[in-house]
Amino acid sequence: MAENHAVLNQGEENEMEIFGYKSERWRKVLCLVGYLFSLGFLKLLFYWRPELDVWCHCVPCNLAGADTVLLRTTGELKDYIKKLVIQVNLHRTTKSGCPVISDENSIIYKSIMEPEGKVRYIQVQKIRYVWIHSESKFIKIGALEEDLSCSDIHSKYGFGLTKEEQKVRQQICGLNTITVKIIPVWKLLSKEVFNPFYVFQAYSLSVWIATSYLEYSIAILLMTILSIAATVYNLRKQSIKLNKMSTSYNSILVLLLHKNAELEEVQSQSLVPGDVIVLGGNKLYLPCDAILISGSCTANEAMLTGESVPVTKTPLPNIINSTPWMVHSGDDYKKHVLYCGTEVIQTKRNSQDLVKAVVLQTGFNTAKGDLVRAILYNKPMNVKLHREAVRFLLVIMAFALFGVIYSAAVHKKNGASVHDIVVMSLLLLAASVNAALPASITISLLHGQIRLKKLGIFCISPQRINLAGQLNLICFDKTGTLTEDILDLYGVLPCEKNCFQDMILFTSSNTLCWSPLLQAMASCHSLIRLDGQVQGDPMDLKMFDGTGWELGDYTTQIKEDGPSNSCTMVKPGPSASKAPVEGILILHQFPFASSLQRMSVITRVIGESNMALFMKGAPEMVVRFCKPETVPNRFCKELDYYTVQGFRVIGLAYRSLQEKGLPKFSDIDRDVVECDLTFLGLLVLENRLKPETNSALQELIEANIRVVMVTGDNLQTAVTVGKKSGMIPSNTSIIMLEACEPEKDIPASVTWKSFTESQTNGNHSKAKSQINTGEGWINIPTILGNFHFAITGKSYQVLSQYFSNLLPKILLNGTIFARMTPKQKSNLVDELQKLDYFVGMCGDGANDCGALKIAHTGISLSELEASVASPFTSKIPNIECVPLLMKEGRNTLATSFAVFKFLTTFQLIGIVCILFLFWKQTLLGNYQYLMQDLAINITVALTMSLNYPAPKLASYRPPGQLISPPLLLSIFMHLAFTLIVQATAFCLLQQQPWFNENDVFSACLPLNYSTGNVTVREHAYAENYYTTTMFPVTGFHLIIVEIVFAKGRPFRQPLYTNYILSIMIILQVAAYLFLLFADIGALYTTMELVCTPYYWRVNILIMVLVLFMVSYIAEMWFIENRKLWLWIKRRFNYKSKSQYRQLQRKLQKDPEWPPQNRTDYAAPITEKESEQTIVTVM
Repeated sequence: MAENHAVLNQGEENEMEIFGYKSERWRKVLCLVGYLFSLGFLKLLFYWRPELDVWCHCVPCNLAGADTVLLRTTGELKDYIKKLVIQVNLHRTTKSGCPVISDENSIIYKSIMEPEGKVRYIQVQKIRYVWIHSESKFIKIGALEEDLSCSDIHSKYGFGLTKEEQKVRQQICGLNTITVKIIPVWKLLSKEVFNPFYVFQAYSLSVWIATSYLEYSIAILLMTILSIAATVYNLRKQSIKLNKMSTSYNSILVLLLHKNAELEEVQSQSLVPGDVIVLGGNKLYLPCDAILISGSCTANEAMLTGESVPVTKTPLPNIINSTPWMVHSGDDYKKHVLYCGTEVIQTKRNSQDLVKAVVLQTGFNTAKGDLVRAILYNKPMNVKLHREAVRFLLVIMAFALFGVIYSAAVHKKNGASVHDIVVMSLLLLAASVNAALPASITISLLHGQIRLKKLGIFCISPQRINLAGQLNLICFDKTGTLTEDILDLYGVLPCEKNCFQDMILFTSSNTLCWSPLLQAMASCHSLIRLDGQVQGDPMDLKMFDGTGWELGDYTTQIKEDGPSNSCTMVKPGPSASKAPVEGILILHQFPFASSLQRMSVITRVIGESNMALFMKGAPEMVVRFCKPETVPNRFCKELDYYTVQGFRVIGLAYRSLQEKGLPKFSDIDRDVVECDLTFLGLLVLENRLKPETNSALQELIEANIRVVMVTGDNLQTAVTVGKKSGMIPSNTSIIMLEACEPEKDIPASVTWKSFTESQTNGNHSKAKSQINTGEGWINIPTILGNFHFAITGKSYQVLSQYFSNLLPKILLNGTIFARMTPKQKSNLVDELQKLDYFVGMCGDGANDCGALKIAHTGISLSELEASVASPFTSKIPNIECVPLLMKEGRNTLATSFAVFKFLTTFQLIGIVCILFLFWKQTLLGNYQYLMQDLAINITVALTMSLNYPAPKLASYRPPGQLISPPLLLSIFMHLAFTLIVQATAFCLLQQQPWFNENDVFSACLPLNYSTGNVTVREHAYAENYYTTTMFPVTGFHLIIVEIVFAKGRPFRQPLYTNYILSIMIILQVAAYLFLLFADIGALYTTMELVCTPYYWRVNILIMVLVLFMVSYIAEMWFIENRKLWLWIKRRFNYKSKSQYRQLQRKLQKDPEWPPQNRTDYAAPITEKESEQTIVTVM
């Protein structure tokens, strides 16, 4: 790789290529000259294309000597960003060469260029990258190194930093703030105004003003100002909201521990990675990400997860090894991390030590900073649509350029002056793009946003509304989304002596007797008492309430002669059964982690010396830690019995612990104590579907939208919920996949287990693999055959790693994804998008934030701060918001295309009219153009988007491409119609007996009139038979196109429901008819019209009526005839190029797909093989 080129954030979502450049003075001078000679257009071009700015001002050089860098995103869009390299001189009190930074392996130490004490860095998307000379690359700063081990964290940073080192780190890392400045109105305004569309609009306005077309210029200017004002207002409002969110708790007082053991209260802005903060008893909003190294605490992570549930944090163990601390902790590392923006609501000391945490990340590197950056720099989605729009407009401009050449030639031939030739050519070029286009699209999106707001759906990115109209696959979380948030306690299935006992149902009069099972339910949870109330996970609350016990605090000595510690105590309540104990102390907790699927606690009965460990979690996970002889033989059958019914099942287990030889709780590795457990039984909870779930899913399925469940719950429970909700029809096959990682000599494997439900009717295949659209049966585009795959997160991970060529095939029919971690949810959405699905994600925000952000359309049912990164937030607490959003999305998308078609056709009709009139050295009058532009053009721009969405989702989506045969054919068909009609009128006019180019006032006079009896005045430039004929012809054609394109169904409500537009169309027709048949001399003079015989006016009316019938029939029976286009596709053997469609066609030809009741093994990839070999074992 060349020295002037490198990759920033390699492998990450925000990966970018970086190129080094050095500015040269003579190039700057030439660019300044260019600005002057181009009247600032060159500067504007540099604003649009920053890469041109860099290439013109600088020369390539290696990154080590660059003063400017050019960054290019590696995604589809290939955006360029220009950044200046900043160089700072460090202010140090020690002599140069003396090590201020204690860790020589740290990035901060390597970034300092000695002996000058300089640091070079760039700031990209709020993140600082420092230049590391020894490695010749820019590296992200503002976080501790990832290769630090647990012992490194404790030994190098556990005692704090010196004041000198802290000061140096602050100069390099910057302030610990997440500041998003409120963007000034002038900045937002200039950004909008300098949009290429608005710049072209400014050119058009200049030409119209130069030709004295002031009225329409003012109207367009006012409309543009209103459009820009509305956009700026929305952006400003969002900027203020983001500023409030980012700056909250930006500057608070924290207790800082220095290396000399001195405690100092400092502003949180001064914190740097490596600092040690001391957490006291008061509530505190964390101003940074920090690793807990001593004591324990409880945090409210609603900002991060969207779920206001207390989470217990435990200290990072001080284990001596060289393994990076995150790798050592695995997916469970989060239990040691306190995240920025979360609230520490309770702290507990271990012995006499303080509750301390090492600052891990500061500023925008933190979890909260990442959330804010996700909003600021969200991934552009409709890139393809934007490109198509630009290309299409360039084609129209090319057509207009041909007209410019034609205009210049005609005017030159007729002896026009150079001034007139230039003005007319510029006027024709201005007519190529409709000046109302950018404002019209903005207004369409704003109307969609307003309608969604009325429904209780809030949108932070209006451009995503159009994407919602293209969705063909929706992923749903289960708990809190498809089902109720609150679980109902059903019963407990105890286990004694390797056998299940009778189910104990929970009723008001039925309580559990004293037993290890009761102890497990009373103590194995993360509940806390806060402000006099018990708070925690809803499931924990239900389980604890079922015991009748109470929660409180207790001070005890964990070890003899040891210090006193405060811990949680549970004791029998008034409604509990009698117990021979005062209470149970919860001494230590291993918090629940979705990746581990379990939690455990170490407890001790008050007055006893021995301890016990209780575990609860996913039953299949809990039994892995139990002694096999304690697990009943009927375990799997009993588990399936309840999960098949849709119950949520929790496994419980315990073991005794001896105090002797047990290390400090903070240093205990959970794997050491979580073993040799005794299985206690199953806790069964009922999780009911929300009442709205079935109807909403049914509506989506009937609309040919594929629905997928992505949950952290048990696979069988998820499958049952899928059946009850209608995701999996009753007469389909379910194929459960179980993939296993390689072990010793056994390669990775995947087992396919098929389960077929009893069929309820004979129409097996057609009922579920096809849908009746009202136009016949069509194949569901996302379903291949009559089967559904169900898979766990663990198996999904194995498939991703060892069966990557098999994964896309499984995703085609994957309906249930259970035991999925948040990371796996995001990965699944990404993989589905790679197959060219338009993916929506609906969740309650708890573990879905990543998936909500990455989906084309993320809909959060949570209004907490974490959901801000989701494009849409719903106040409707169920999935009814999904079809509502899709209906509006389809409505807005169809409207945007209709507006685009109309405004483009409007210009083409106008250009054709100009070309005909230029041939005769004339042009429509200002008031004639004003009537077309104000009464028709502006009316459509303002009112066409007022249609509400259709009440029912159609079984197909609106077209998502501008450059598609139906749309292009529609536009060029109307271009052909206008050419035929205008040419016919133009030619027939010249054949009329009363036609006279020189005498334009004689057509309505008697044939034997005497010129001596008539006063003939000089006619105006636009006052002639040509304009009088072409004005109504083009005007009526514009109204015809308006009616044809404003149709409603299937995505919008009918035209007549748009009362304003309907009334305006009636008024337009009435106005043109009045002008066509009225004989009011003063009116005709004002409008620059001349009188023509009545029969000619009737002929014009007949022509436009025929045009209306032909246009309407062609548009409705040909362009909008879905059956016809499907037949044409079949006739010409057209196949969709979408990845999932291509894969579907391939698998339809495979007689062995899907595999059933067999196991496949992955063979290693050889150098000659491009794909994995799969060995099948039946």
